[in-house]
Amino acid sequence: MSHDDLNESRLRLRRGQKWSLYPAEVLPAWVADMDFEVAEPIRAALAERVANNDLGYPVAPGRTDLPAMFAARVAERFHWSIDPADVLVLSDVVQGFYVSLETLCAPGDGVLIQTPIYPPFLHAAAETGRRAVLSPLVAAGNRYEIDFDALNAAVDAGTRVLMLCSPHNPSGRAFARDELEMLAALAERHDLTIISDEIHAELMLNGERHIPIASLAPEIAARTVTLMSASKAFNIAGLCMAFAHFGSKALRQRFEKMPAHIRGGTNTLAIAAVQAAWSAGQPWLDEVIAYLRANRDHVAAHCRAHWPAVRHCPPEATYLAWLDMRPLNLPGNAQEYFLKQARVALSDGRAFGEEGEGFVRLNFATSRALLDEVLARMDAALAAHGRAT
Repeated sequence: MSHDDLNESRLRLRRGQKWSLYPAEVLPAWVADMDFEVAEPIRAALAERVANNDLGYPVAPGRTDLPAMFAARVAERFHWSIDPADVLVLSDVVQGFYVSLETLCAPGDGVLIQTPIYPPFLHAAAETGRRAVLSPLVAAGNRYEIDFDALNAAVDAGTRVLMLCSPHNPSGRAFARDELEMLAALAERHDLTIISDEIHAELMLNGERHIPIASLAPEIAARTVTLMSASKAFNIAGLCMAFAHFGSKALRQRFEKMPAHIRGGTNTLAIAAVQAAWSAGQPWLDEVIAYLRANRDHVAAHCRAHWPAVRHCPPEATYLAWLDMRPLNLPGNAQEYFLKQARVALSDGRAFGEEGEGFVRLNFATSRALLDEVLARMDAALAAHGRAT
């Protein structure tokens, strides 16, 4: 099926949270799931497991080829050479946040976070008793940038960890090598452990190659835990599998002080899906990225033409548009306004930290027709109140 042929009535049969949380009259454009059908090799692998009633206890991840496949994947896609022995299989990237904070720093330690940020960064710090040390990104020109002076000044004597989101969610920034080198230098200067969420690494929209921060130099790798997954790129988040790479044995040993059974395991379907994605799913992903790039440009053009007061920096990666609705002076909260007036569900900017107040995040990973319906409903809601200026 072409991505243009997505059918809303079929999408509403899905039981995941994106399409089931809100009433049927609401179009969902919020949580970071794509609407596209999963790649055929993945569907075939899952169907084979089900047809064979192969749903028993899975082979332990370390006994599968998954760590080796992960190492091969990052070598091919990012020119990053790693040893499969330095890779652990996890349930998801967010689990990696929590276990890393619990094992690599102490309660009360500072965790440097660049806001606005994917909400589990903030939740993980708060719920593990660590102290969020916030340093906002700055909107500059047509993109968000790191204020390195402010970032350096934010670090205090108790700061122990830099939590990095690269590519960045929700801004869509794909940090350049020089920016990553400056972040690495800051981590060295202040002796910070880096926990790097790179789950959107395969969703680069401008043709550049993602640069893992751990790939910059051995001494940077030695202080870095890199968290990745096939879930975002291949639209299989519900199957729950992620990978942690440790740049030093010391980091891995500390991480593994959290017993494996507390960390939880994976399942036979996740193993089959990831193996199929990385062995046969690349043509599908290439098509998806081209489609996302076109949708990204379509949203940007719509903003310029219809919402000129709305600040929007088109993302360099991800499928998420971060929209500053503050100039429109909408009554109340922007997310609630569009939910009520447009029957469109967007992500509430407030969840991404204080800097998200007045923003919404729009997921454009859907068909062009459904995306146009989302935008048209938002247009109508704004026009009805004379605010699309």
